[in-house]
Amino acid sequence: MSFGATTTAEEVTEGLDLSGRTYLITGVNSGLGFESARVLSLRGASIVGLSRTREKAEAALAALGADGVGVACELEDLDSVRAAVSTVQGLGLLDGILANAGIMALPELQQVAGYERQFFTNHVGHFVLVTGLVDRLKPAGRVVMLSSGAHYFAKQGLELDNLSGEADYDPWRMYGRSKLANILFARSLAARFEGSRRTANSVHPGVIQTNLGRHVPDPEEMYESMRDILKSVGAGAATQVYVATHPSTAKLSGKYFSDCAMAKTIAEGRDDDLAAALWERTEQIVASL
Repeated sequence: MSFGATTTAEEVTEGLDLSGRTYLITGVNSGLGFESARVLSLRGASIVGLSRTREKAEAALAALGADGVGVACELEDLDSVRAAVSTVQGLGLLDGILANAGIMALPELQQVAGYERQFFTNHVGHFVLVTGLVDRLKPAGRVVMLSSGAHYFAKQGLELDNLSGEADYDPWRMYGRSKLANILFARSLAARFEGSRRTANSVHPGVIQTNLGRHVPDPEEMYESMRDILKSVGAGAATQVYVATHPSTAKLSGKYFSDCAMAKTIAEGRDDDLAAALWERTEQIVASL
C-alpha cells in the first residue's frame, strides 16, 4: 500500500502488531499526541504519555483505555523535564520517543529564562528530555521529532545571536526557527546513532486544526484560509506514527518526512555544521540552568 497526504495513522499501522512495545509521547492529552497514542495503543503498544500535568496525561490514557503511565512534563520548566526523565528512567525500555508537543506563533515576545519561549519550549525542553532518555531506548529504538513545514519561515536561519528574541521578534519566524531546531537536533542525534540500529528523524505533520493554533489571533480565519490543504487529525498523526513504527523506515535516520515520505528541508536544515553549533549552544544553555 502506498501512503500519502490523506493516509491516516490507522492505515499506516494496519497489520502491525506492536504488542510488547512502549512509546513515549509528549503532548499526549490532545491533538496529534492523543491520536498517536490512540492508534499505537490500538495496535497493542503501551504508552508513556507526557503532558503538562500528570492528571492530564492520565486522563488521556484513561479516555483511550490505553495501557500505560501518565507523567508530568512541562517542557519550558527544565526541573519538570528532568523530573520526567527520572520517572521514565524507572519504567523500562522504550521502543520510540515521539516529541510531539509544542507551542506556535506567540503574538508577542515571551521569554523563559531569558530565551524566546517557542525556541525554549519546542527545542530546549525536548533536547533535555530526549538526551536524558537515550540510554532507555532499545537497540532499534526510534526518535521522532515533530517539526513543521513552517521551518521555511526561518528566513534568518537559527539566529543563534538572537535566542532572546529581543533583536527582532516575529511570531512565525520564531516558530519556524524552533521547528528548524527540531530538524537539526534530529540530524545531530542521528549522527550520534551511527553504527547502531537506533534512528532519529523529523517530520512535518501537515496543517491540522488542533489546539496548537490557540495563540494565533484569529485561528478560525487562519485555518479557513488553508482549507484546501487541511488534514484530519488522523492524517496529521500518520507521518510521525509511520516513522516511529513502520518496517520500511527502520533503517532511515537523519531524514525529514512529510506526507509519509522523505521530503526536503531548507538548506539550513541540511547543514551539519549548523546542527553541531546548535547542539553545543543548547548544551551551554542547559548547563547554565
